[in-house]
Amino acid sequence: MKQWVKYIIFLVGVFSFGLFFYINIYLPKSTFKTIKPTFGDLGVYLRGIGSVGANHIYQVTAQSGGEIEKLYFDEGDWVKKGDLLLSIDGVDLPFVYDEAKIAYKKASLEVESLQSNLASLKSQKSLIELTYNRYKNLIRDGFISQAEYDKAKSDFDVIEAQIKSLHFSISSARSEMDKQQKSIDALATKLNRLEVYAPVDGYISKREAEVAQYVLPSTTIFKIVDPKTLWVEVNVDERVSTKIEPMQLATIRLRSQPDVLYEGVVKKIGATSNAITLEREIYVAFKQIPKPFYINEQAEVEILSDIYKNVLKIPSKYLINRDGKQGVWIYEDGRALFKSVVILAQNDDEVALEGIDENSEILELEKNKKPIRDGMKIFK
Repeated sequence: MKQWVKYIIFLVGVFSFGLFFYINIYLPKSTFKTIKPTFGDLGVYLRGIGSVGANHIYQVTAQSGGEIEKLYFDEGDWVKKGDLLLSIDGVDLPFVYDEAKIAYKKASLEVESLQSNLASLKSQKSLIELTYNRYKNLIRDGFISQAEYDKAKSDFDVIEAQIKSLHFSISSARSEMDKQQKSIDALATKLNRLEVYAPVDGYISKREAEVAQYVLPSTTIFKIVDPKTLWVEVNVDERVSTKIEPMQLATIRLRSQPDVLYEGVVKKIGATSNAITLEREIYVAFKQIPKPFYINEQAEVEILSDIYKNVLKIPSKYLINRDGKQGVWIYEDGRALFKSVVILAQNDDEVALEGIDENSEILELEKNKKPIRDGMKIFK
C-alpha cells in the first residue's frame, strides 16, 4: 500500500475519533439544561417534632366500688355520648331496692286503708254529734236522765279519740312512705352508679380494667378522646417561636403514615418555655381527623410562618455556594457566568432572590456533566 494512502487512512481515523468524541462525549458533557426564574408566592415553613395529643381526654372512672360485670367497648372503639360502657355487679343491691319498693307499697296501702276508715268514722261522728248536741238540750230541760246523757257524751268522746288516733296512724304511715321513698331514691342512685355511660362522642384510646376486676369508685376504666380537640403538641425553638401565631396553616405527617400529609392549623401557643431544651410548645390541630389515630404517636409538623407575595423565585437545587457567596450559574452569550444573588426567603423546594431577572437562563448542574467554570463554553 502506498504511503500517502496510509496517511489518508490515519487522518480519517483521527478525524472520525475526534468527531465521535466531540459528538458523544464533549457535547453531552458540555450541554446543560436551563430554566428561567418565575414570579409567584413563596411560603416559609418552621418545622418541629412532637406527639399526638388532645385538649380534652376524659378519664371515665367507676362511680361505685365493686366487681366489673361486663365491658361493652374496647380500645380503638368509637362511642357516642350516652353509650353504656360498663356495668358493675351490685351483689344484693337490686334485692334491697325491690324490698324498699315493697315496703313503700305496703305503707301506701296502709295509708289508703286508714283514710278509708277515717272517712267512715267521720260519717259516724256526724250522727253521734247530732245525738250528743240534742241530749245536751234535753238534759237541761229535764227530759232525759243523766245516764242517757253520759252515754251520748261517751260515744262522742270515743269516736273523736278514734279519729284522732287514725290521724296519728295516717301520719305515721306517711312518714314510713317518705322514709321508704328516700331509701328507694338512694338505692336507685347507687344502682345507676353501677352502670357507666360515655360522657361525650369520642374515641377510646385506653382501657385500664378487665371483666371480674374489683374497682374502687375512683378507678379509671376508660380514657376517651374528644376527636374535635385532637392536636399535635410540637416543640419549636424559642428563637423562631415568635414567628408563629394562632390560626397559621400547617401540615402534619404522622410517623405511621409517612406518605400522608394532614392539613392543620395552629390552635394554641404554650405560655411557658422549657428551661432545659429552650423550646416552646405549639399546639397544631387537625383539620381532618385521621382514623385511626394513636395518642402519643410521633408527628412532624410544618407551620406556614410567612408568605412572600409575587417574588422572583427558582428551585432550591439551582442555588450554589461558591467561595462563600450564594449564587447561580447563568447562560450568557454561549458561556457560563456565576452570578451572586441576595436570598430573600427560602424553603425546601424554592428560594426567593434578587440579583437576576426573569429573563436570566440558569444552568442546572448535573453529576455527569463537566464542572462549570467562569467563561466555559456551554451548549444547550
